[in-house]
Amino acid sequence: MVSATGSAAAAAAEPLIEVRGVDYAVGGRPIFSGLDLSVRRGRITAVLGPSGTGKTTLLRLITAQILADRGSVRAFGSEVAQLSVPQVYALRRRMGMLFQNGALLTDLSVFENVAFPVREHTDLPEPLVQKLVLTKLQAVGLRGAAQLMPAELSGGMARRVALARAIVMDPEVLIYDEPFVGLDPISLGFILRLIKRMNDALGITSIVVTHDVAEVSTIADDAYLLSGGRVAAAGTPAELRGSASPAVRQFMSGGAEGPVAFHYPAPDYLAQLLAEA
Repeated sequence: MVSATGSAAAAAAEPLIEVRGVDYAVGGRPIFSGLDLSVRRGRITAVLGPSGTGKTTLLRLITAQILADRGSVRAFGSEVAQLSVPQVYALRRRMGMLFQNGALLTDLSVFENVAFPVREHTDLPEPLVQKLVLTKLQAVGLRGAAQLMPAELSGGMARRVALARAIVMDPEVLIYDEPFVGLDPISLGFILRLIKRMNDALGITSIVVTHDVAEVSTIADDAYLLSGGRVAAAGTPAELRGSASPAVRQFMSGGAEGPVAFHYPAPDYLAQLLAEA
């Protein structure tokens, strides 16, 4: 007989998202080659890596915007590649997405931006929509900005409105695509605390895609470092920082010298200059 504590621990360890042996290429250029990772229920999972390692591509695979060339992507126990169009829409309704640039609708007020998913996917009466939207705006500290337009918002405020919109449908999984880009230190600290607080208070599962190691290390439970089309390292942020791998140490410390080259592969510089002279 399994105890209540054991059942809770098993549920917490259950992976909601599983990526196994995934290959994916664009125009013949491999992005992933045998990618494996899991996102566990109730935890904050950070996906790290330099620019161009496929972090946003991974999100597109998870949300069925694209399909893997080979391998398995499972979400909520279902094989994503086998879902019908209505099932894909149902899958996405279980997820909230904070886009890299916020992606607010510029002709709609803050209130209407947050209300947009509710109006699109439900038939809730207007008084209930209003209460729901104001509750989410209160959670991100912007209830007083409900009637402002996106052009009147600072970068940090726009990101918080986008976050309110991402959580308005009470998703089971919340996805953040580079949530810290362009934020001042105060806004960045606020967003970090908000991610952690909402994950704990709402009992959701979060995926944070970023290259900001120091920031996400303060809130992430699990971390994956992508390099060369696969997972170069996995574990807690502390375990990644203590890794013996030179490539992992270089990325986690932000070092300029190491096995990860700054320059994209190219012919010999001097020879190319002389050949084109």
